Amino acid sequence: MTAPGSQDSLRLGVNIDHVATIRNARGGPHPDPVRAAHLVATAGADGITAHLREDRRHIVDEDMRRLKREISLPLNFEMAATAEMLKLCLEVGPHACCLVPENRNERTTEGGLDVAGQQTFLVPFVRELKDAGVRVSLFVDPDPAQIEAAAATGAPVIEIHTGAYYEATAATEPARIKSELEKIRAGAEFGARLGLEIHAGHGLTFLNVQPVAAVPEIRELNIGHFMIGEAVFMGLAEVVREMKRLMQDARTGGLY
Repeated sequence: MTAPGSQDSLRLGVNIDHVATIRNARGGPHPDPVRAAHLVATAGADGITAHLREDRRHIVDEDMRRLKREISLPLNFEMAATAEMLKLCLEVGPHACCLVPENRNERTTEGGLDVAGQQTFLVPFVRELKDAGVRVSLFVDPDPAQIEAAAATGAPVIEIHTGAYYEATAATEPARIKSELEKIRAGAEFGARLGLEIHAGHGLTFLNVQPVAAVPEIRELNIGHFMIGEAVFMGLAEVVREMKRLMQDARTGGLY
């Protein structure tokens, strides 16, 4: 979210959606996701991500406006590619926008965007965001066909969906972990060869982040649910610091 640095640099974007989930469960203003954004900024995060869903189950429109107005870090507006979201994104004017698929009944994003199947629609959608000065990324599975289609839309960034890797690590299946990690590494290499900036995210934790962080083509990780949940036990600032430490150690420690 900051300007790209050396190939060894790796940025952390913190998704603060689930602070809003807790707030909305009770009603009222607490806990405030904007306050959380300020806190993670002071702890060393490089950017803030927030996903405005169609049903407003956590982040709401005014959260997005306040985040843009009140935080100093770059804001990444995660959203479905709909006319409603486009209008609000253009109003808010975030640093970046990540286009994701959205199924109203899903608990969390279940997979990457079908860019290959929606390319005709996405090309002008991406162009309108870019013309407004918003850096666009597309959330895709580590599938060469989808990555190639993403590059063809004119979006400068892809975020590789790491959900299948997370599921493999949660099930403690070594062969599957190795296979899913190889898909991520190959996808990152392929996307970089196409001139894309590579990000990754979904299901990353203290226990599984380092193999992904070690992939040299990946420039940014966006992590949310685990960090907000772990903050109950460690405190949010300490979680941010520990995640940054693990990421940097993976990047410089020669794991791969």
